[in-house]
Amino acid sequence: MPPGENTRTATAVDRAVSDYLQHLGVERGLASNTLSAYRRDLTRYANFLATAGIDKPGQVTRHDVTGFVQALSDGSDGAAALGVRSAARTVVAVRGLHKFWALEGTTTADPASDVHPPMPGKRLPKAITVDEVTRILEAAGTDTATGLRDRALLEFLYSTGARISEAVGLDVDDVSLENDSDGPAIVRLFGKGSKERLVPLGSYGARAVGSYLVRGRPALAAKGKGTPALFLNARGGRISRQSAWTILKTAADKANITKDVSPHTLRHSFATHLLEGGADVRVVQELLGHASVTTTQVYTLVTADTLREVYAAAHPRALG
Repeated sequence: MPPGENTRTATAVDRAVSDYLQHLGVERGLASNTLSAYRRDLTRYANFLATAGIDKPGQVTRHDVTGFVQALSDGSDGAAALGVRSAARTVVAVRGLHKFWALEGTTTADPASDVHPPMPGKRLPKAITVDEVTRILEAAGTDTATGLRDRALLEFLYSTGARISEAVGLDVDDVSLENDSDGPAIVRLFGKGSKERLVPLGSYGARAVGSYLVRGRPALAAKGKGTPALFLNARGGRISRQSAWTILKTAADKANITKDVSPHTLRHSFATHLLEGGADVRVVQELLGHASVTTTQVYTLVTADTLREVYAAAHPRALG
């Protein structure tokens, strides 16, 4: 049965779900965080089917799938009711499961093929201003090993637009601060599905990382057992995502930023500020590691809002 479910006897559905999860992890190479989300969603689905007396994949009908979608919204299966976005993610997982079963011959039909996930409203990324970013970065860190690390981490996140999981997963060898062409330093990031991309690291970020590597990291590394990780915690091990969030929150508090700020805020701000500066959306797509430019284009809505505000304030015939 799917890992994490041990309160009932495993069924053929559970075993077929486990086969799909193995396919996602081994053959499609999904990131561990993504795979964990699929496992959680599909365990809930398997429990729903078991409660309905369905123990074989071939017994599932479209009515069962739509019943599960309803349960996601109202919690009628005994689990927590989900918001639109979380429910949509779960339905995508269920659709993928049934498609896999049909392709593998586990079932003769796909009862979820025309069951669509709920459509969430368009949510604009929350970016902060360049001034606010600068205040946070200047408030980060002190001239200590952990202080140099904190400044380097936050400068790195804003300079590259990296996901927090990408940043904490970096090894020292993934960063090249020396560039023969006199251009910016280069960082090798591993995104979703272990997809590799090269991203420039601006001069501010490169200086902060360089100072940390020379004056900060050796002291932290001496407390550990030896790790190639770039960003280390106080015990010399790889820093966690939770610790990175705390570092940013502390810096934001010192800078008197009252907005909700998370590591992803710096990623949103990176993209928004590039587009406001005239960068092409497809270049930003590559830098962010988005598989589709459609994902990146949501940032253009943010900059369009800014343009409208500037226009309204500056054009003599914009208002009136």
